[in-house]
Parts: sequence; structure tokens; C-alpha cells
Amino acid sequence: MKNKLYTLLALGMLSISACQPSQRTEVATTQDIDAAAVRQVLEEQAACWSAGDLECYMQGYWKSDSLLFIGSRGLTYGWQQTLDNYKRGYPDVSAMGKLAFDLKEFRQLSPETMLVVGKWHLQRDAEKGDLEGHFSVIFRKFPEGWRVIADHSS
Repeated sequence: MKNKLYTLLALGMLSISACQPSQRTEVATTQDIDAAAVRQVLEEQAACWSAGDLECYMQGYWKSDSLLFIGSRGLTYGWQQTLDNYKRGYPDVSAMGKLAFDLKEFRQLSPETMLVVGKWHLQRDAEKGDLEGHFSVIFRKFPEGWRVIADHSS
């Protein structure tokens, strides 16, 4: 009698588990949602750059005198100074080329900050030649969305 009871319980458990989905449905985490929003900012920046629109590209940056950009020429502070440097370094659409990012890593540093590491590539005509390098950017979440607060590009 005891064995029959155990058999019935086991069969009941099997039938219950057979009704359950075999794989859990993935639920997007806050970090996934934040990473997607940051990825969107970078995609918009690449599109703006590739269209030759530096002001549009700069919308992905924090519009502050405290913005930090680190490049081959050292440190730059401020949104306007960063834009001015880009305009000097890339005076026309042919110098700018087409920008593509290869995003390697996203690290949530806090609920309001995220580190992104990747490669950048500028496809330009043969005369100017392609350029590429690596970058790490720190994004911060503002009421208007995610913005780069520090950029180290090489």
C-alpha cells in the first residue's frame, strides 16, 4: 500500500511538472535595460558622426564644463572644448568618415553609472586612410537619459 501511495505521488509530481514550461522565461533586469539604453546612445552617436554632424554626435555627452575627455593630446575638460577639438581634428565629412563601434563590455558601476569598453573604427577614403582604436567611457544616468561623463579614447 505504501509503495502504491509513493507511486501515485511521484506520478502526480511528474504530471504537474510536465505542465510547467521547461525553460524559465528570461526577465530583463534593470542592468539589461540600462545597457540597452546606453547602447542606443552609442548607436545614435555613430549615426550622427557618420552623417558629418558633430553637434548631433555631442548630444551623447554630458553638456557640462566637468565633462572629461582623455585622448592622444591629453586631458580636455568641458563639453564645448571637446566639441571644438573634434571640429579642429575632423574639419569635414571626408575627415570624419563612417564611425562604427565594436562594444566589448558593459559594467554597471552603480544604478546611475556604467562603464563601456570597446573599439572604434573610422572608415575613410583611401587618401585619408582608416583610423581605429579603443575606448572606455563612463555613462551617467540623468533625467534626460544616459550621457557620457568621461571618455578615454586612444
